[in-house]
Amino acid sequence: MISTVLLVVHIVFVAIMIGLILLQKSEGGGLGMGGGGLMTARGTANLLTRSTAVMATLFFVSTLVLAMNFKGSKSSESILDAASTKDQAPKEMPAVDHSKPALPTEPEAPATPAAPTTPAK
Repeated sequence: MISTVLLVVHIVFVAIMIGLILLQKSEGGGLGMGGGGLMTARGTANLLTRSTAVMATLFFVSTLVLAMNFKGSKSSESILDAASTKDQAPKEMPAVDHSKPALPTEPEAPATPAAPTTPAK
Protein backbone atom coordinates (compact mmCIF):
# COMPACT_ATOMS: atom_id res chain seq x y z
CA MET A 1 0.00 0.00 0.00
CA ILE A 2 2.67 2.49 1.03
CA SER A 3 4.84 1.56 -1.95
CA THR A 4 1.94 2.34 -4.29
CA VAL A 5 1.51 5.77 -2.71
CA LEU A 6 5.25 6.43 -2.96
CA LEU A 7 5.25 5.39 -6.61
CA VAL A 8 2.33 7.70 -7.43
CA VAL A 9 4.03 10.62 -5.64
CA HIS A 10 7.23 9.87 -7.55
CA ILE A 11 5.38 9.95 -10.88
CA VAL A 12 3.76 13.28 -9.94
CA PHE A 13 7.21 14.70 -9.13
CA VAL A 14 8.45 13.54 -12.53
CA ALA A 15 5.52 15.14 -14.37
CA ILE A 16 5.96 18.47 -12.56
CA MET A 17 9.71 18.45 -13.17
CA ILE A 18 9.21 17.79 -16.90
CA GLY A 19 6.76 20.68 -17.08
CA LEU A 20 9.16 23.03 -15.29
CA ILE A 21 12.02 22.08 -17.59
CA LEU A 22 9.91 22.66 -20.68
CA LEU A 23 8.80 26.08 -19.43
CA GLN A 24 12.34 27.36 -19.03
CA LYS A 25 13.65 29.61 -21.75
CA SER A 26 16.37 27.95 -23.75
CA GLU A 27 18.97 29.47 -26.03
CA GLY A 28 17.05 28.27 -29.08
CA GLY A 29 13.68 29.65 -28.07
CA GLY A 30 11.94 26.45 -26.98
CA LEU A 31 8.74 26.67 -24.96
CA GLY A 32 9.99 29.46 -22.72
CA MET A 33 7.39 31.98 -21.67
CA GLY A 34 8.54 35.51 -22.26
CA GLY A 35 8.48 38.29 -19.72
CA GLY A 36 5.66 40.68 -19.10
CA GLY A 37 2.73 40.55 -16.81
CA LEU A 38 3.36 39.80 -13.17
CA MET A 39 7.10 39.12 -13.23
CA THR A 40 10.03 40.22 -15.35
CA ALA A 41 11.93 37.78 -17.56
CA ARG A 42 14.74 37.57 -15.03
CA GLY A 43 12.37 36.94 -12.13
CA THR A 44 10.56 34.22 -14.06
CA ALA A 45 13.85 32.55 -14.92
CA ASN A 46 14.96 32.61 -11.28
CA LEU A 47 11.63 31.18 -10.10
CA LEU A 48 11.67 28.39 -12.68
CA THR A 49 15.30 27.57 -11.93
CA ARG A 50 14.70 27.37 -8.19
CA SER A 51 11.48 25.39 -8.66
CA THR A 52 13.29 22.94 -10.94
CA ALA A 53 16.07 22.52 -8.37
CA VAL A 54 13.53 21.85 -5.61
CA MET A 55 11.67 19.32 -7.79
CA ALA A 56 14.95 17.63 -8.73
CA THR A 57 15.81 17.27 -5.04
CA LEU A 58 12.37 15.83 -4.28
CA PHE A 59 12.75 13.47 -7.25
CA PHE A 60 16.09 12.14 -5.97
CA VAL A 61 14.77 11.74 -2.43
CA SER A 62 11.69 9.86 -3.63
CA THR A 63 13.91 7.66 -5.82
CA LEU A 64 16.09 6.76 -2.83
CA VAL A 65 13.04 6.04 -0.65
CA LEU A 66 11.56 3.79 -3.34
CA ALA A 67 14.89 1.98 -3.76
CA MET A 68 15.16 1.37 -0.01
CA ASN A 69 11.53 0.26 0.15
CA PHE A 70 11.89 -2.31 -2.63
CA LYS A 71 15.34 -3.48 -1.53
CA GLY A 72 14.00 -5.92 1.06
CA SER A 73 11.20 -7.30 -1.11
CA LYS A 74 13.50 -9.19 -3.47
CA SER A 75 12.16 -12.68 -4.02
CA SER A 76 14.22 -15.51 -5.40
CA GLU A 77 11.25 -17.00 -7.20
CA SER A 78 10.16 -16.04 -10.68
CA ILE A 79 6.56 -15.18 -11.49
CA LEU A 80 6.58 -17.85 -14.17
CA ASP A 81 7.76 -20.47 -11.67
CA ALA A 82 4.93 -19.56 -9.31
CA ALA A 83 2.35 -19.74 -12.10
CA SER A 84 3.54 -23.11 -13.37
CA THR A 85 3.55 -24.80 -9.95
CA LYS A 86 0.19 -23.38 -8.94
CA ASP A 87 -2.57 -26.03 -8.98
CA GLN A 88 -0.53 -28.42 -11.10
CA ALA A 89 1.11 -31.66 -10.14
CA PRO A 90 4.46 -32.32 -11.77
CA LYS A 91 4.03 -34.45 -14.87
CA GLU A 92 6.49 -37.13 -15.88
CA MET A 93 7.77 -37.22 -19.40
CA PRO A 94 6.89 -40.38 -21.35
CA ALA A 95 9.74 -42.73 -22.08
CA VAL A 96 11.18 -42.51 -25.58
CA ASP A 97 11.36 -45.73 -27.59
CA HIS A 98 14.67 -45.58 -29.46
CA SER A 99 14.09 -48.85 -31.38
CA LYS A 100 11.79 -47.10 -33.87
CA PRO A 101 13.12 -44.50 -36.29
CA ALA A 102 12.49 -40.95 -35.15
CA LEU A 103 11.71 -39.60 -38.61
CA PRO A 104 8.98 -41.01 -40.85
CA THR A 105 10.21 -43.05 -43.79
CA GLU A 106 8.66 -43.52 -47.21
CA PRO A 107 6.19 -46.38 -47.39
CA GLU A 108 7.48 -49.49 -49.05
CA ALA A 109 6.28 -50.24 -52.58
CA PRO A 110 3.80 -53.15 -52.79
CA ALA A 111 5.35 -56.44 -53.90
CA THR A 112 2.65 -57.14 -56.51
CA PRO A 113 0.97 -54.49 -58.61
CA ALA A 114 -2.64 -53.82 -57.88
CA ALA A 115 -5.13 -55.36 -60.32
CA PRO A 116 -6.66 -52.76 -62.63
CA THR A 117 -10.30 -52.14 -62.08
CA THR A 118 -12.74 -51.51 -64.88
CA PRO A 119 -15.32 -48.83 -64.47
CA ALA A 120 -18.93 -50.04 -64.17
CA LYS A 121 -21.33 -49.07 -66.95
